[in-house]
Amino acid sequence: MSETGTNPCLACGACCMSYRVSFYWAEADGLPPAMTEQVTPHIACMAGTNASQPRCAALRTGSDGAVLCTVYAQRPSPCSEVEIGDEKCNKARLRHGLGALAALAV
Repeated sequence: MSETGTNPCLACGACCMSYRVSFYWAEADGLPPAMTEQVTPHIACMAGTNASQPRCAALRTGSDGAVLCTVYAQRPSPCSEVEIGDEKCNKARLRHGLGALAALAV
């Protein structure tokens, strides 16, 4: 968490705008069909992430500027593998002009 005690992901979304979120097609169970795209017969991805400038279709920005995942409870495994301040997080943040975060102590 940041110094203010808030989740830095709620003002970021950089990972949702940096990577193709690919997963085994069965992980799409429970996701709205419009939120996924078929990549191969066995691989799906989150809609919007299979582009040269990815932006996940599940990412929404509120009127207060906070970002949120509209399918967080059903998100596929690649989404839950990115952790605050890890290499993927910071690579995405730097790509979008944001500073790196310290990894959370486990």
